[in-house]
Amino acid sequence: MNRDDALDELEKELRVATDKFPPFRSPHEGYAVILEELDELWQEVKQQYDVRSSVAMRNEAKQVAAMALRFMIDLT
Repeated sequence: MNRDDALDELEKELRVATDKFPPFRSPHEGYAVILEELDELWQEVKQQYDVRSSVAMRNEAKQVAAMALRFMIDLT
């Protein structure tokens, strides 16, 4: 995956999240959402090498990045 493709996917993920959920109401809520997504990424990373999925890890990383971006947008 190249940089442009990754940024396109990130933009789509952010759009889906903003259409589906209201803005973060506080920095604490934003942090909690980011932490939840990061925990989900960590669960994928901890999988045995022969079991873990690069697609699943990429999807979780995309969600972490989208929520971090949303944090920046919603709480400024």
